[in-house]
Amino acid sequence: MTSPTGTRTDTETLVALRQLLLAVLVFGLVGLTFELFLIGHFKDPWEWVPIVLQVAALWPTLAVWFRPSRRAVQSLQAMMLLFFLSGVVGLYLHYRGNAEFELEMYPDLSGFKLLWDALTGATPTLAPGTMMLLSLLGLTVTFRHPALRQ
Repeated sequence: MTSPTGTRTDTETLVALRQLLLAVLVFGLVGLTFELFLIGHFKDPWEWVPIVLQVAALWPTLAVWFRPSRRAVQSLQAMMLLFFLSGVVGLYLHYRGNAEFELEMYPDLSGFKLLWDALTGATPTLAPGTMMLLSLLGLTVTFRHPALRQ
């Protein structure tokens, strides 16, 4: 549908943007899952959490993309909230692991030096932020989604 001037309507643009964001979300879910397998992110039970969440999130994401319904959108929103929570927990676990390692090597380390060394340690401290970014992307897709009005 186009306007009398031959341009796309705002609704068409919004639908197209939502579809594009869903494609980016699927790309992110598949890519990050693959990356976690490549780096062996499954040695500890906590390391399985993002992998399980990403695989589980594919279903509501694809449902919202191809057969949007109120239940599908709400399922995706719930998954994205779990993603955000897992990102926060992951940031803490990565930081704590690096800080513990630094303190084993240098027991007197404290303050800003400990913070800096833990942030720049072997485990990428800010990597779980990717889960938070995917979460925000998914929540953006579902924001005022038309299926929620049904």
